Amino acid sequence: MVLKRNKIYCMDCLEGIEKMEAKSVDVIVTSPPYNIGKEYNSYVDTRPKGEYLDWIEEVGRGCKKVMKRGGSFFLNVGGKPSDQWIPLDIAQRFRKHFTLQNTIHWIKSIAIPKNDVGNYPNIIDDIAVGHYKPLNSPKFLSMCHEYIFHFTKKGDAKLNKLAVGVKYQDKSNIGRWKSATQDLRDRGNTWFIPYETIWESRPHPTVFPEKLPEMCIKLHGITKDMLVFDPFMGIGTTAVACKKLSIDYIGFEIDKKYIEIARKRLREISGG
Repeated sequence: MVLKRNKIYCMDCLEGIEKMEAKSVDVIVTSPPYNIGKEYNSYVDTRPKGEYLDWIEEVGRGCKKVMKRGGSFFLNVGGKPSDQWIPLDIAQRFRKHFTLQNTIHWIKSIAIPKNDVGNYPNIIDDIAVGHYKPLNSPKFLSMCHEYIFHFTKKGDAKLNKLAVGVKYQDKSNIGRWKSATQDLRDRGNTWFIPYETIWESRPHPTVFPEKLPEMCIKLHGITKDMLVFDPFMGIGTTAVACKKLSIDYIGFEIDKKYIEIARKRLREISGG
């Protein structure tokens, strides 16, 4: 079986990776099950922890095989209030196979008091932006952030940082530093990306915003004929981002209903 680009295959990712060409992928963007008891249609998200970590490490090992020498692997993982080690445990398993080049913090919701904002005349009060799932617990804080681990093979992948840059608030910085030749600076490793919809309206229990894979791809740098891979495609968010960026993708998903949703989203982009 020859795997074609721009297709989501209904198969287990470990099976699919074995069919992929070695060193064929430029960028991997994915968010695997976190093993925190989410209700997927076709996957049980409550495996024994050691078994889960062995499995996710095997996925990582396979991803390394199909990723190019200068490729980037953006792994979005989170935990739960009662087990906040999960993303760090996964990162430690991946440490055997990759270099952790960057750790990006996906901020889903943030609150900033007016006194801490600074001198911005349009902000007249405290602000709170973004969506999160409120936590009714006297012990734990609501979780408003997740990790995006940027793994590479050698830690030396050159990035297009200004592709996801932000404008300078203080315009006097433009020209003050040698690197500041335009009104755009490095965004840094905290990315505020709100959900597009509230929790209850999403058809997949752990879908990430479309802007997340888009920013990861842009940060790595868009090149001609590049290929983006998502081993846990879900409802196709990575594929949708690729299609909008005119980039080829490939992915795997075990749930037929999720694939149908993904295909519908892709058809809507191309007008049917």
